[in-house]
Amino acid sequence: MGAARHLAYRDRDWQPQPDAEATFRQWLAERLARNPAASAFAEALMEGTAIRLRDLVDHVVFADTQTRAAIEAAGWSEAEPGVWRNPAGLFPPFLAGDAETVWLRVEAVAVFAGAHGLDPAAIEGEPLAPLRRVLAFPGETAFGVLERNGSPAFAPLADNPEERRTARITLQRFRARRRQFDTVEAGLAHTEALVDEAIAALGSPHRACALWLLAEREYWQARCHAARVQKARQDALGVGWANIDHHTYDSSRAHYQHTIAILEKLGYELREMLYAGDMAGWGSQVLEQPVIGSTIFADVDLAPHEVDLDFAHEPLPPLEKHRRAGILCALHGESILEQGLNHVACFYDQKAMRAQMAGLGIRMMPPFSDMPHLYQELTFGDWAPVDPARVDALEAAGHLPADEAERIRAEGAIITHLENIERNDGYKGFNKPGIDGVLQKLDPRRYGQLKAEQAAVV
Repeated sequence: MGAARHLAYRDRDWQPQPDAEATFRQWLAERLARNPAASAFAEALMEGTAIRLRDLVDHVVFADTQTRAAIEAAGWSEAEPGVWRNPAGLFPPFLAGDAETVWLRVEAVAVFAGAHGLDPAAIEGEPLAPLRRVLAFPGETAFGVLERNGSPAFAPLADNPEERRTARITLQRFRARRRQFDTVEAGLAHTEALVDEAIAALGSPHRACALWLLAEREYWQARCHAARVQKARQDALGVGWANIDHHTYDSSRAHYQHTIAILEKLGYELREMLYAGDMAGWGSQVLEQPVIGSTIFADVDLAPHEVDLDFAHEPLPPLEKHRRAGILCALHGESILEQGLNHVACFYDQKAMRAQMAGLGIRMMPPFSDMPHLYQELTFGDWAPVDPARVDALEAAGHLPADEAERIRAEGAIITHLENIERNDGYKGFNKPGIDGVLQKLDPRRYGQLKAEQAAVV
């Protein structure tokens, strides 16, 4: 990719879309009022998980001309025959059909069916099929749930038992993949080969990507207490991790391009870049998988002049001192290998989520985005032990001061978080200035300050 193409992705100017949001929310509220069972589920979802039903809508089937007129006036257009989309923000597509139905995303249809006493025989699609769905709450406006496994379709496809068997084996290979190697280069080469084999076997980077993310979240969840607590709550209502906004990886500068190459093989494309500022010394390439709608933050140490480079693809020479991402990778390993995802951001009603987490003894850091259209905050995070030899090497090279090096030897270092994110008005962007402050706090060289702040939170 040339520099001109890269710069076209650098400064995406996403804007709130209040008219489209108001139109969609009013339409959804009217349909919920017609379906008491779906309305009761929406209330239980908020009370039990802090998830807004609006954030789970995958797509809508409408059957009246009034709906078409309303959505077209609010910014939806017929992108393909019978399908209306609004690319200006995070809004579901509307499909013309015979029976009005709201389809909600869930992580696993079988889990939802079990949680709500639905007949398993009513599920369309077999386990790990590209798409599975079941009608959950019949009515004048019906509500159903669907599970996507890498398919952009709106209805289940013809069953292919061999493909499903390949998907099961691929998922197991991703779950059991080796993450620790003698060298990072060997680890990345092994991981890339595994991804190549999965794509070839499945015949689709999108199917492979969906299975990859499922395995990555399981590895992250095993290390994140808040994630395990919240996953149990979301499974109790049957939705699982259906409310994800983005996943975040840390990478060292030396291995950033290889990490990006693996993600691109899984179907991710450059969307925009963020730079947290010279004080934080951190930047991120935001990538989006357009078919499955997944977003990734790929974080890396950056110098100010490098924001004008195609840093996702051009080699990054060593910096005199590691910044946040570099130190985390030196302490825990690359995120795509042994460290795992730094955090996963999920859609919530931010006030309800913070209150519910506090009631469960899980505390949040101060928000780094607090605007009407975007709110973001992290849990204080989970700590993991660090090999003292890694700390010794960082201290000897001048990357860690002696007091923080000793603290990390004795206490370990933060390895992962859960992020509470609320988006309104369909806003798809991020708070570029706000990232600077929080990422400075998450720098391992400031863990002493962070622990004092954590202890001060009531």
